[in-house]
Amino acid sequence: MARVFSGIQPSGGMHLGNLLGALRNWVAYQHDHDAVYCVVDLHALTTAPDSAELRQNTLAAATMLMSVGIDPDRSTLFVQSAVGEHAELAWMMECTVGFGELRRMTQFKDKSDRSEFVSAGLFTYPALQAADILLYDTDLVPVGDDQRQHIELCRDIAERFNHRYGDTFVVPAHVIPTAGARVMDLQNPNDKMSKSLESAGTVGILEDAAGVGRKFKRAVTDSDGEVRYDPEAKPGVSNLLGILAAATGRTPESAAGDYTQYGPLKADTAEAVNELLHPIRTRYAELSSDPAEVARLLDAGAEKAREVAAATLERARSNAGLLPR
Repeated sequence: MARVFSGIQPSGGMHLGNLLGALRNWVAYQHDHDAVYCVVDLHALTTAPDSAELRQNTLAAATMLMSVGIDPDRSTLFVQSAVGEHAELAWMMECTVGFGELRRMTQFKDKSDRSEFVSAGLFTYPALQAADILLYDTDLVPVGDDQRQHIELCRDIAERFNHRYGDTFVVPAHVIPTAGARVMDLQNPNDKMSKSLESAGTVGILEDAAGVGRKFKRAVTDSDGEVRYDPEAKPGVSNLLGILAAATGRTPESAAGDYTQYGPLKADTAEAVNELLHPIRTRYAELSSDPAEVARLLDAGAEKAREVAAATLERARSNAGLLPR
């Protein structure tokens, strides 16, 4: 059985792009793969978050993962910092990746341009991400299209380490969903929907139905009035069609054939999204009422993760020439 791994940052409320671009695929993979998922709180430290807020967001993110359908009995679900092997292997990965490779990372360029203080951790972020993946002998990494560059770098790091020190890591492959892989901001359809940027075009998973309806009603389209799927020429309309298709199990092209006006397209997309989100909101409220149980499930997941991570780290240490402990 192939093993899949993915993680998500606890940097605020999750949105529709997270759900359609990644989380629904996480849920699907757990039924026929060995699935390992984590809340990557160490990555969140690159933004110097408030400590109380980070703790709250970490628990909220884990609760959300369970709410969308991640089953702790089927998957290994845990918080990254609870498994110390992630931080130790990250140093070995930093010593394997090149400065030039890290400097070329698009996400680093984008995020550093928007901040006065740029931490070294933001620069070396892909090395920790590689450690996250490689610790679990991962075969497949289901991610959104925006993470493709990082996964390709992870493969390069694994191959370089294996070449230097002998067969150590499984070289993972990335899997990018075709529908809803890149959900764009409803107000700025040339930018992806983001939880790190405040925008009226981001739809939160826990947002109430009326709020979701208003955001889709105000979604930016264009002035020519033709409904067709053409991301380059018609990014706003194509984004709506992509969301509708992902929410209803169709293709954007087939969904476009049902509409001649933007108004009905916006209304139907909002309705489909609310139908998708309603059971998730309900489940989240149930889990949030018992945070101790959520914490217990995360602790159990960390124990499972640690068994695999410890063996991989020891193999890497030994192959690299570090003395046994």
